[in-house]
Amino acid sequence: MRKKERVLAAVETLEKLYPDAICSLDYKDAFQLLIATRLSAQCTDKRVNMVTPDLFKEFPTAEKMANADIKRVEELIKTCGLYKTKAKDLVEIGKSITEDYGGIVPDSIEELIKLSGVGRKTANLVCGDIYGKPAVVTDTHFIRICNRLGFVDTTNPLQVEREMRKLLPPEKSNDFCHRTVLFGRDICVARTPKCDKCPLNQICPKR
Repeated sequence: MRKKERVLAAVETLEKLYPDAICSLDYKDAFQLLIATRLSAQCTDKRVNMVTPDLFKEFPTAEKMANADIKRVEELIKTCGLYKTKAKDLVEIGKSITEDYGGIVPDSIEELIKLSGVGRKTANLVCGDIYGKPAVVTDTHFIRICNRLGFVDTTNPLQVEREMRKLLPPEKSNDFCHRTVLFGRDICVARTPKCDKCPLNQICPKR
């Protein structure tokens, strides 16, 4: 099997295993997804989902966040880790979206990464989940699994994104990223992968 054929086989298998390819973060709109994803850096999605209800209750829009007291934001997100840096970024994101984008979250990676604390992973997630554009979200599960399956041979997020964009069908790329996260939590876990029950055994060179 060529590499692209193995990638397509993985796409098909994970589609069957996880038919509902959804983001683990709770959100109602583009702004909330952007903020939740920024909070998820070095923090679990489960923890973020515990924090965001109160955060979004007080600051549901970019304009509200732009005018927020940073100390109050820090209080609300303290359990997410790196809360001082994140609080500063959240307020700056609110200001930028309000002042530079008319209150609308940008729909391109190029514009999104101009926002404070927003990297390509976050930008890809917003572009894919909100705007329906082809996206490759290079989170730790995705990078690890793509390497394990021999699709890439690098842990550099940008290189992984570029290589996987060439291999994945554009219309399936975003959902495949969500499915690899679920797969990485359930079966292909980092320390002790459950190879005996893995549906991708036939295409895995590590097997």
